[in-house]
Amino acid sequence: MKVLITGGSGLVGYAINSVYQNYNKQYNKSHDFIFLGSRDADLRDYTQTRAIFAKHMPDAIIHLAAKVGGLFMNMNNKVQMFEDNLMINYNVLRAAHDLNINNVISCLSTCIFPDNTTYPIDETMLHNGAPHDSNDSYAYCKRMAEVHSKAYREQYNRNYFCVIPTNIYGPNDNYNLDDAHVIPALVHRCYICKQQGQPFVVKGSGKPLRQFIHSYDLAYLMLYVLDNYHDGTPIILAPDEADEMTIADVANNIAKCFDYVHMMQFDNTSADGQYKKTANNAKLRKLLPNYAMIPFNDGINESINWFEQNYTTLRK
Repeated sequence: MKVLITGGSGLVGYAINSVYQNYNKQYNKSHDFIFLGSRDADLRDYTQTRAIFAKHMPDAIIHLAAKVGGLFMNMNNKVQMFEDNLMINYNVLRAAHDLNINNVISCLSTCIFPDNTTYPIDETMLHNGAPHDSNDSYAYCKRMAEVHSKAYREQYNRNYFCVIPTNIYGPNDNYNLDDAHVIPALVHRCYICKQQGQPFVVKGSGKPLRQFIHSYDLAYLMLYVLDNYHDGTPIILAPDEADEMTIADVANNIAKCFDYVHMMQFDNTSADGQYKKTANNAKLRKLLPNYAMIPFNDGINESINWFEQNYTTLRK
């Protein structure tokens, strides 16, 4: 099978590129992978999207490309987050259909679930209310990717469906201090604070709860889903509920890696965002009951080692 990865130079694309050889060997597969980055085509443009897909004519697409960012990126750039992602997702699915590419997996996020809901959330609850207003533009256009996939599935019998990971971390993330997700932003901030001998200030109270999945685990699970999941409805890819942790716990783990816990403090004047979004991974566990995910302490240590070794060239 020839598999094309959009967003192939990003966090999860890098992870797929890192694990697919072991995956192929373990499951006796011979998948070939094509990794597309933003330099290869602007997926906001349909003509470019169709042309790059036609050039490679894959059997399947794992669609990772997106305009993404952390809490403050979403709060301050709502128009761009909505329009860019809406165009990207529309063009990918339409071009795949027009070229008779029958398999597309699109990557969503648990942050797009309703804000006012019961926990844990599961796949059936995706459209049961408004998302948190801090990221509503991103959330609504990502939800439309699921609606669009479902429409193609029902009208044309396409195997288009969505996976929904929890918060992702790992090597080759975007470490921009203003736009990054919480873990890479904290890693970079702690690194700079230690270099300068300044307090390591964590924005917000540290109380919000999150489930974090290592990008290598997500990559492995997406490949497994590509080969083995035939339900067609969305599937949450997440660690167990017991692995949920506070942002304060995350920051403390990062500070420990830098030996800088004594300089950590919280800025309670900054927004916390959504308090929790606990996800139920029962559907995943039914499909792959014995999969052991990378423990957070190990994953964050390895990720910070990668960050320090690649600091001069990484995205920041």
